[in-house]
Amino acid sequence: MTNDSLIQSISSLLPEAQIKMGFEYVETFIPRENLHTFMLQLKNNPEMYFDYLFCLTGADFEDHLQVIYHLESTTHQHILVVKVKTADRVNPEIDSVTDIWPTAEPHENEVFDLLGIRFRNHPEPRRLFLDETWGYPLRKDFKDDIHVVSR
Repeated sequence: MTNDSLIQSISSLLPEAQIKMGFEYVETFIPRENLHTFMLQLKNNPEMYFDYLFCLTGADFEDHLQVIYHLESTTHQHILVVKVKTADRVNPEIDSVTDIWPTAEPHENEVFDLLGIRFRNHPEPRRLFLDETWGYPLRKDFKDDIHVVSR
């Protein structure tokens, strides 16, 4: 599938998606309320068949938090980047995709641990690296006078 046909297929799946050609891959921004259904369609659609989630990460853009998914179809040899904003910074929450791609489980825990984004329906939500005395060190507003001492 070419990038142009991938863009057309995504547009037909979710007309409200914002799609563009990025530096390397097709990128799409989708509304968070459509995340789980859209991702399930990407995996189950035989023309696209995104069977491999190879990267899931989070980012802080000061006015919002975002989760970024890199998906690949090992059958059709195409890649897609899906981006979703959280509703707010105070209680950021988004649907888990662990039931679609089990490889998402540790990635979602890492995003929670470092950015504080919670994933609804995650099978075992927990911090991976830091204990509860830490905040979320990858947030731009992170300050820690206990663990990080400036000289």
